[in-house]
Amino acid sequence: MNTIELQANLLQFTGTEKYYRITNRHLLTDGTKYLAENAECFWLMTAVASHLPKQFHDYFAVVNLTVKNSSAQLTLDDGNGNIFAQQFIEYTDFPLSELKLYCGFDGEYWVLMLPSEY
Repeated sequence: MNTIELQANLLQFTGTEKYYRITNRHLLTDGTKYLAENAECFWLMTAVASHLPKQFHDYFAVVNLTVKNSSAQLTLDDGNGNIFAQQFIEYTDFPLSELKLYCGFDGEYWVLMLPSEY
């Protein structure tokens, strides 16, 4: 699947019908599971999960991944640009140059979702 097809397919996800557990307190939606499988980036989902705290004063986070020259910068912020976690990824073959995900906490689980699923 090429990058254009992947981006077009990701836009088709609105809401989710099922949740997929990736850790004991992190879930993927249909869209993020599709992304993880088709872009072969389960590593990204677990990297994001590792930065989401058990106790958090807010119930929302924005994930931004920027890829350049086969390396990437992962940042998590509170939705207002206040970054609370960053990670440099030395090498990646992630097919998109940019990605944004949303994370919502329901008091028990963090749900990683595409913006169109929010």
